[in-house]
Amino acid sequence: MTVHVVGIGLDGAAGLRSSARQVVEMAALLIGSDRHLSYFPQHSGERWAVANLTEAILEIRRWLATQPELEPDAGTVERGRGSIVILVAGDPLFHGWGKLLIAQIPPDKLTFHPHVSSVQLAFSRLHIPWQDAHIVGSEGRFFEELTAKLKLGVEKIAVLADETRTPATIASLVKALDLPTRYEFWVCENLGSAEERVGCRSLSALLGESFSPLSVVVMLRLSPPGTEALDLGKLPLLGIPDAAFIGCGDRPGLTVEREVRVLVLAQLALQPEQVVWDVGAGNGSVSIEIARLFPQSEVYAIEQTVSGTSAIELNCRRFELQNVFSIHGTAPEILHRLRPPHRIFIGGSGGGLTKILGVCALRLLAGGSIVLALDVFEDIATVLSWIGDRVRREPHWSYRIVQVQLSRSLSGGSLTRFDALNPVSIVTIDRHLN
Repeated sequence: MTVHVVGIGLDGAAGLRSSARQVVEMAALLIGSDRHLSYFPQHSGERWAVANLTEAILEIRRWLATQPELEPDAGTVERGRGSIVILVAGDPLFHGWGKLLIAQIPPDKLTFHPHVSSVQLAFSRLHIPWQDAHIVGSEGRFFEELTAKLKLGVEKIAVLADETRTPATIASLVKALDLPTRYEFWVCENLGSAEERVGCRSLSALLGESFSPLSVVVMLRLSPPGTEALDLGKLPLLGIPDAAFIGCGDRPGLTVEREVRVLVLAQLALQPEQVVWDVGAGNGSVSIEIARLFPQSEVYAIEQTVSGTSAIELNCRRFELQNVFSIHGTAPEILHRLRPPHRIFIGGSGGGLTKILGVCALRLLAGGSIVLALDVFEDIATVLSWIGDRVRREPHWSYRIVQVQLSRSLSGGSLTRFDALNPVSIVTIDRHLN
């Protein structure tokens, strides 16, 4: 006996292909939710209304074991005569019951009749290609998976919402992450039904409105990044929120996190009227913190990517700073053209760390410091090897390392958990006065 798994949408029986409708009509046993069964009030076979398919699988397996096999005739199996039919939402093999059924019932007993998935419908309503979209289902490690996608700053995310993982819950997570990447939010409710509603919502609207449990939230990364005005008077003097910075649309994750940024500033031990280099500046978050704290200092933000340089310049205008100089170029070559620094921060090296350190050591003024934020073992080993060689030849150099492992609290539904930032080693190299 064959088990037919028929996907169905909110338009009910009318949305099924004729072949799938015929399979349902000829079923000996029809299984589904109350809503799915209500689409077929004239069905004459046995009907099981189930709230949770897991509970029904054992009964299905017993049914298969006790019912006699039918001799297949021309089209009997195809039409589903005398078979079991399970009604499920959308495409059963796309974040649906298909995976569980395959694990519990012999695959040769299963035939799938997929319907258009809710994600397909959502992107079709928005007129947006979705072959490159990242899908987050409502099962499994939902919050961990969505958090990872948001931190990566992927361009398109579709989230399958439900009664507990609501659009408001999704918005709370995005707000708590405080990321510089901005998204546009589309909530697609009751797709395919007469109550279908599709609309763009702001983050605050998602937090304040109620939506249907049968929703898909489509998140589209804004590019170019938003340039909404900042209320500079409300920003803290130290520790600017990450979300205040404009990121790089094609290279997310270039903002040094606020907690790490504050520790870097402490290790730099800055003084007024200094020249500071920020090598591998990303979107300029460290440079901007320094420039706001010390308006009489000169801060050179060196970045080799066009997107990073553009973000630095946008952020400088956004924060109304005149003492940050955006330098587009590759270190260490570009460093020879800059004024000798009192302090150097190296946040990125592009693989040329040893050469960059060599030039920085030559140009650094006596009494100055080099601070590096490193997140891979190989870079730490490179720095320690360089320091060991330098100290042997020039004893007025010294160093210290701070290992940083931080987590931020995140609200996930009714629970709060910790989300770990990448561990970072902050290495400070001091050049003492002779």
